[in-house]
Amino acid sequence: MVLFGLIKGINSFNIEKNIRLATYVARCIENEILMFLRTSKKVKSEVYLNEPIGKDKDDNEITLLEILENDDRSIEEEIDLKLKTKKLFEKMKEVLKEREKTILELRFGLNGKVPKTQNEIAKSLGISRSYVSRIETKAIHKLSKEFQE
Repeated sequence: MVLFGLIKGINSFNIEKNIRLATYVARCIENEILMFLRTSKKVKSEVYLNEPIGKDKDDNEITLLEILENDDRSIEEEIDLKLKTKKLFEKMKEVLKEREKTILELRFGLNGKVPKTQNEIAKSLGISRSYVSRIETKAIHKLSKEFQE
């Protein structure tokens, strides 16, 4: 890159501009270095499909390509998810107060609802965002406690 800056500086130098060659070439070299740093910074943020991004439960490396390819759940996983979802809804009915249940449904888009932010929920219920946050935290804690038992 220093060599490229030197060559560009010498090739584009104009003696009529009343500037020293060394000053002009130094600026060209500096620009080449900056351009190199910018492009290498962009490259660092790139993600490659075959690069390992983590490990599975058996400590095998997983690539992004494997995750993108394996979009379908197995029948066992699908059934397990449905059973857990059903159990969650049952526990929500048993354990939570109506307001707690409503806030969780709105917050996480349960029962076909669109997920909403705490601010949106607060406006629709006429309460503060911090109160929504406290209710949400309390409800999640109650459910978590139920599932641990």
